This record gives sequence, C-alpha cells and structure tokens, in this order.
Amino acid sequence: MATTQRRLAAILHADLAGFTRMMESGETRTFRHLKTAQIQVWRPAIDSGGGRLVGTAGDAMLAEFGSAVAAVSAAIDIQERMAAFNQALDEPQRMQFRVGVHLGEVIVDEEDQNIFGDGVNLAARIQAAAEPGGIAVSRTVRDMAELKVNYAFVDGGEHKLKNVSRPVHIFHVRNLAAPALTTQDAAKTTTRIVPQVVLRFEGANTAGQKFAFDVALDKLMQLPQGMMIGRAADQCELVLAHATVSRRHARLVLAGEALQIEDQGSTNGTSVNGTDVKPGTPAVIRPGDRIRIGDIELGLKHL
Repeated sequence: MATTQRRLAAILHADLAGFTRMMESGETRTFRHLKTAQIQVWRPAIDSGGGRLVGTAGDAMLAEFGSAVAAVSAAIDIQERMAAFNQALDEPQRMQFRVGVHLGEVIVDEEDQNIFGDGVNLAARIQAAAEPGGIAVSRTVRDMAELKVNYAFVDGGEHKLKNVSRPVHIFHVRNLAAPALTTQDAAKTTTRIVPQVVLRFEGANTAGQKFAFDVALDKLMQLPQGMMIGRAADQCELVLAHATVSRRHARLVLAGEALQIEDQGSTNGTSVNGTDVKPGTPAVIRPGDRIRIGDIELGLKHL
C-alpha cells in the first residue's frame, strides 16, 4: 500500500488557453507543438529553477518547487521562453499558457511522487484567473517572492474561486520592460535610452479593500489602442477585480504627452477629481489626481 507524507511546497499550475479551439483546427499539429514546448521550454525552465515537473495531463502541467521565489522565477522564465517559442509559429497556432503559483501544504504519494491537496487545488484555481500568457499568484506568494528586474506585482483584488470557500487575494505578475528607442540623424546613428517612468494607481473602495496597479509609460507608448482597465482578466491589461467595476470599464491612453482615461460605457462610471468622465470623451489625468472607477478611488503618483 502506498504511503504518504506532507510538506510545504510552492506549486506551479499551467493550462493552455484556447486548447479546444486549437485541437479542432489542427489536432496533430497542436499535439506536436505542445510536446515540443514541454521538451524545449517547460522541462529546461523547471529544471533550471530547481523544481520538479510532477506531471502533465493534456494541456495542463503541474510543477513543484522548494520556495515561492524559485517558483515565480521559473514561471517568468517559462513565459519568456514561450514568447520566443511562439515566434516560430503562425499566429493562430501560438500557445498562450495561463500560469498560477501558490505556496501551501501538499500531500505526497511516495510511490509515484504525485502531489495532492488544498495547495494544489488553489494553484489550479489561481491559474484560471491569470491572463493568457500571464502569471497570477496568491498573496502568500506575493509576500514571500522577489521579482526579476522590470517585473512588478499588480493587485488583482479578492476573488471568489470555484469550490473554494474563502476569498483568495490574487496578484498578477507584469513585465514592465521595454526595448531602448533608437533615433536616426542624417549624419549619424545614436542610441537613446529612454528612462523608464512608472505610474502607480493605488487606493481603496468604500469598504477599505485596497487595490493597486502600475503602468510603465514606455510600454503604454507602444500600444496605440492603450490599456484597458476592468474586471475581466482575459480582456484587460489592468485588472480591478471588484463587483462595481465593469468587465471593460475604462481605457488608459497616451495622446502625445498627455495621459488620458476614457470611460467605455461602464455601469458605475469613471470620474477624475470628482468630475464624471463621459464615454467617448477622454479626460487628462496627472500625478496627484484622484480617479474613481466604480466604487474604487485611486490616487495617481510616480514611482
């Protein structure tokens, strides 16, 4: 009879977004790409992080690490490697994994070294809240992990997860890095490194629940359509998980040198310093302003 033991572990759970659609459009091709990614991306990244690939099931993968720091570092490594891996694929075939990381106690089956328990279940539920190609972690992981340069934790708020009795506070891991800009003169070529400017939106709702997210202006400059703020993690770059926030609530855009916010016809509205922002009429925002999104009031400042 198999024996079991318990131990504290950092659990990484991943799942492929749009797997069913990809299998319907090309079953053999999708299977081949998935297996190649496991061999060329997942196993090397997990091994480099000192972790262990516990198992795979279809498009899902489960790994175990000895620390939250190692698990988050491996998750970032995996997503960076997957971005490079996807460059060789046509866009409809590119694989966007959601990755969730949680620190908790697991039960270990000593016969096959599989892991079970509440910690594993929570990692899977947190993974489902991540963006395609993104990483979501629990508050415990956020409190213990240190991020690589140019990465930041963005507060995703509390979530009521399926089959989990208590609310779980989730944080998204965001890449704030951007390449250097190059300017060409008629006589010579020079490289201009644009200093990274990061703005923090931070505040709380009327019940005192805290929310925050960071915006790197150099990254925003690369997105003519701007960044969407809202409740839906799969539709927004900046997530505020709260019932009074619409799925796609407001858009943050850089128009010339002016930072603007535009309401997207939200249910509970957007305001700047107490003045309502009408849908289709962007409002300029500056450090020191107070921005209300639904029931959440955020202050804007430089980091």
